Amino acid sequence: MSEHDQENKENVVYKTPPKIAFILGILVGVSVASLTAFGLTYSLLRAETGDGTTNTNAKVAGVEANTNTAVVNTAPTVPTKVDIEVKDGEYVRGDANAAVTLIQYSDFECSYCGRVQPTLDQLLEDYDGQINLVYRHFPLSFHTTAQKAAEASECAGEQGKFWEMHDMMFANQTALGVDNLKSYAKDLGLSTSQFDSCLDDGKFAQKVEDDFNEGAAYGVQGTPATFVNGTMVSGAQPYENFQSAVENALNE
Repeated sequence: MSEHDQENKENVVYKTPPKIAFILGILVGVSVASLTAFGLTYSLLRAETGDGTTNTNAKVAGVEANTNTAVVNTAPTVPTKVDIEVKDGEYVRGDANAAVTLIQYSDFECSYCGRVQPTLDQLLEDYDGQINLVYRHFPLSFHTTAQKAAEASECAGEQGKFWEMHDMMFANQTALGVDNLKSYAKDLGLSTSQFDSCLDDGKFAQKVEDDFNEGAAYGVQGTPATFVNGTMVSGAQPYENFQSAVENALNE
């Protein structure tokens, strides 16, 4: 390019009217901003959606799921009622002869299960004599301490302190190793030799497994799952949702 051509090109740039230059500057700026926003939005959507599935430790709608499931937004389903009854030898909190029984499948390591405990306690207080609560085991496989914690509650129950151990473990959900469980047994005044032997030998491992399998047969897929006279309330629902289920059961 000759010096003359270069000079002419520079003159064109310098002679561009200020108003047009201003408009061109705005258009360029808007284009850059739009491209930046698009890139950021795309990145966020990728991060949010992932591969479209949840893994085994997914927590959806107040429930810790048991298996891998696709993420699908669906309308709430109508509660299904199942024929479920209290079995001989089960631990019942509240009046054993109450008209309404809440049977909860739960996991001592499950955060949502811990979160729903105050709601259940409040229900038992508000409906004293009208409802009772039965705890059944549904330890999720990805909770490494849940199985032994479930067995520990049964070992404590053998010595008459199932609910005391139940409450102790829910109050200490992040410390449920075997050594912790044995320490809680000591704190509760249990015979430590009997408790330790029970826990180490897996005396109630089969009972825990039976609860789990039975729960799965009733349609339990995650914890907590609470059956109010056979109607499932899934997850750590608000007090009002449990209250509605209880009222419906009382009016049946």
